[in-house]
Amino acid sequence: MTKIGILREGKTPPDERVVFTPSQISRIRSNHSELDIVVKRSEIRRIKDSEYESVGVPLVHSVLDCDILIGVKEVPIEELIPNKTYFFFSHTIKMQPYNRGLLKAVMDKGITLIDWECLASGEGVRIIGFGRYAGIVGAYNGFRALGLRDDLFDLKKAHNCVDREELNRELIKVKLPAMKILLTGGGKVARGALEILNDLRIKEVNIDEFLSKAFYEPVFCRITFDQYFKRKDGQPFDNQFYLNNPSEHVSDFIRFAKVADMFIAGHYWDSSAPFLFTREDARSEFFNINLVADISCDIDGPVASTLRPSTIEDPFYGYDPRQETETAFDAKGAITVMAVDNLPCEMPRDASKDFGEMFIEGVLPALINHDNDGVLAKGSITVNGKISDKYNYLSDWVED
Repeated sequence: MTKIGILREGKTPPDERVVFTPSQISRIRSNHSELDIVVKRSEIRRIKDSEYESVGVPLVHSVLDCDILIGVKEVPIEELIPNKTYFFFSHTIKMQPYNRGLLKAVMDKGITLIDWECLASGEGVRIIGFGRYAGIVGAYNGFRALGLRDDLFDLKKAHNCVDREELNRELIKVKLPAMKILLTGGGKVARGALEILNDLRIKEVNIDEFLSKAFYEPVFCRITFDQYFKRKDGQPFDNQFYLNNPSEHVSDFIRFAKVADMFIAGHYWDSSAPFLFTREDARSEFFNINLVADISCDIDGPVASTLRPSTIEDPFYGYDPRQETETAFDAKGAITVMAVDNLPCEMPRDASKDFGEMFIEGVLPALINHDNDGVLAKGSITVNGKISDKYNYLSDWVED
């Protein structure tokens, strides 16, 4: 029998999410007698220990006797147990300097580290992630900023809502003026944001309508990289050429920025691709966007108004395009910015449930069938403390 321990999140600031809800663990335990799952006690989780106990899930003070340990965020170095298999977001595959010590500790302790970000299907599609709830909360926060700034309505903080159902009830308060809203992206983040736009019953219009027509109601338009980038050589846009050669493109975003009032950034951005809009663009008299909900949150990247991440406690700030500096979120002439970089943490119950279902569908079979398809192997940054071949480029970095 394989014993799995669900970790207590130890990173600061505290994360209230967890990998499985009580009913999901109960389901797994009932259907798979070869797995024993226990949960380490925690006073931090939004889902309380008593909720696990009420459905018969064992609560423990120690997970030392577990074979596999599963968490959400990085495990503090001092809490790592040698020679175990861990699942968590390590934030190391891009050689993030702040987690170099974590990866070195994982290696020194002989740990097998399977990173959620690295788990993918045979087609290369990520199996696990919180993108949907980043999109949902990011769009909600954008409208909350609008309501506060323009004194239109006052939405409760997403983090103070018990669940998605309560958040949806808050949306009843939203009364929007005639405005144009732009959404970028084609993945889970953008689809999450789209849920909020649809819940608000905002009319979707096509690109030609968005760029050329005046509306007497709020409308939105959703675009992807083939519509806001164009090739330098003047040839027709080709998706595969873009994916292979992002630097051979220039931004065509300004045509949207001239007419949009609010921008919800839900795209993926390659660091070698052009910026969507620059600080010079934002200074232009033709630049019309005055509120950016930057869910993607690439600092000093494609969205010039995003100077820094904001926080759940203080989610909004202003960008003064003339001075290129931060100011109050409601300052006259400023672009209001929402750039919280841990959005799914604001809806921990729902995000946890979503995460657990993705695990059950995409990862659990690999645990049961001894990884016949190599899903876990491909997602392993280290195996028994040694960096796997796929991530060999990390070896020199971590030992430097």
